[in-house]
Amino acid sequence: MNCQIIPEKCIACGLCQVYAPNTFDYTEDGIVLFKKSPDNLTISVSHQDRDTVLTAYRKCPVRAIVVSEEAVSSNKESL
Repeated sequence: MNCQIIPEKCIACGLCQVYAPNTFDYTEDGIVLFKKSPDNLTISVSHQDRDTVLTAYRKCPVRAIVVSEEAVSSNKESL
């Protein structure tokens, strides 16, 4: 599963790090970024972090987190 963030949409609410602390971090201004990404905008999510990232995706109030279509369609019931 691939995951992308759109920092321009982020309102610094902190929910993504609450739900997926191993994946998400923040800039000094509180804007979301990935902990393990060279560009801090796109990652391939490991199997062990998949559920927490999907929860963060679902809970993001401004949709600053985007997951690949494959991940969304395979979990349609829980979205």
